[in-house]
Formats: sequence, structure tokens, C-alpha cells
Amino acid sequence: MLLLESHKATMTEIQASARYDLHCHSTASDGMLPPAAVVARAHANGVTSLALTDHDGLSGLPEAAAAADSLGLELIPGTEISVEWLDHSVHIVGLQVDPENPALVQGLNGIRDGRANRAARIAAELEKIGFNGILERTMAYVGNPELVSRAHFARALVEMGACREVKQVFDRYLTPGKPGYVAHPWPSLEEALGWIHRAGGVAVIAHPGRYRMSNKELGKLFEAFRDLGGEAIEVASGSHTPEQVAHFGRQARHYAFMGSQGSDFHGPDESYVDLGRSLPLPEGVVPVWNSWNNN
Repeated sequence: MLLLESHKATMTEIQASARYDLHCHSTASDGMLPPAAVVARAHANGVTSLALTDHDGLSGLPEAAAAADSLGLELIPGTEISVEWLDHSVHIVGLQVDPENPALVQGLNGIRDGRANRAARIAAELEKIGFNGILERTMAYVGNPELVSRAHFARALVEMGACREVKQVFDRYLTPGKPGYVAHPWPSLEEALGWIHRAGGVAVIAHPGRYRMSNKELGKLFEAFRDLGGEAIEVASGSHTPEQVAHFGRQARHYAFMGSQGSDFHGPDESYVDLGRSLPLPEGVVPVWNSWNNN
């Protein structure tokens, strides 16, 4: 999600336009563009199948679907669910979910209620170190009042001059052990997969290369995910280097996972890569879209 110039420079060397982009965000969560604008940008970049996967919510899907229909682009209904696994925060993307499924809707409603409480606690901690009025400033960046994220706080802190860019804010204030970080009880891996599967969706571990885990810990995560019925991992993420794409391609084959790909686009100035600009899946990795195109 955060701007990394060196990574972006590496990615511009390939500039391969992926027809499938299965991970992106809009103002319905912590993205910077409205859902229709995200769809239009993806279409302009050559994407033909796009999954809108806003954090812990589905409210951007109707607008995105209308825009996709007008452009002849396939919209994959999705969401990205924050979970807690062995004291680690992990994100699970649900693809091809039924946005009206009661189990999924109720589960996501509960997470958003918790996010509102967390936002108040983050603001209180930041006020203690001199960032007066931070919640009000943060809310000016929020497109969906039900979903206030750390990214919104980071943008407000950049505006206030705390740091030059969003990544620095996370490193200095909003990660574990830093003064603005607040622990939060997220749902379990089992709960999130249950919601996704009851909604008829496919579960994907998002950007595994971004988690601060050893290879051994990641292996345990993959095993737990597989044992709970998880189907895929995000092999080609916008935040993955070419070496990581190759590595997670091997991991997908080893654990018999399908592979997903997505930019994790949040906005033109706050993303690793643009929509449709993630690396392609390595050879031998079964694409996750086969699970619905072959039905």
C-alpha cells in the first residue's frame, strides 16, 4: 500500500499489463479513488477482470459493478478481511463472494464496529504525544465513516508535518511498539474462511511477502490455511519483488494452492504499482480464476 520508489523502479522494467487484477481498494475503505474511478483506471490499463477487495466491507461493490458493466469489464466481488493468527495480523482476500450472504455481511459488520472503537483509541494515543485534533483531521480523509484505518491516520499525520510520506508514519507511529499503535482483537483465520466459504467465495492469503514472519512461521500459516480449506495465495502481489513472486510460486505448488495476482492498488501516489501492473503468475501455478471460469 505504501509508496516505495525503489520497488516501483524495479516494476517499471517489466510493465506487463495483467488482464486479471484481483486485489485493489477504493474510498469505500482506505483507497483514494471512488469505486467507479478505480474501475475506469483498471480498464484504461488493460485489465479485463477486476476484483474490488475493500477492507472488511462490501459497500463499494454496487458502484463498481455499474461502472464495470458500462465498460464491459468483469467485476469480481471481493473483500479483504483482517484476521489474527498466532499474534500476527494477516489479511485474507475473499473472491467471488455473494455480497448479500448473511454470514459474511454480519461478520464484516462486527469488524467495522471494532474499527471505529480502535480509531478512537489510536487518536487518544496520538493526542498524548502532541497531535491535537488528529481524529478530526483523519476523518477528512475517510470516504466510508464505518471504516477508519491506520492509512487514514497516516495521511493526516503527513498533512500535519509529522513525516514526509505515509510509509514513514507507519514505521514511526503506527506499527507494534510505536506510540500510536493500538492492539485490536481481529477475527480468527477460521472465522474469516467460514464467512468467505459460506458466501460461496474463494479464500486467498494476501501479500504473504509483507508479513514479518520467518519462513518456518509462514509454512505454519500455509498449513493452517490449507487445513481450514483455504484455496489460494497471492503469489504476484504489487508489493512482491520478482524473487518473491518466484518463491511464492514454488510455495503455491508445494502446498497445492492456486495462485492469485493483484496490484493492491490504493491510489496513484500511495501504491507499489498501478492497477494491472503486478507481475504475472509463474509457470506451473494454477490461476485462481480457473476455479470460477471452469465452472
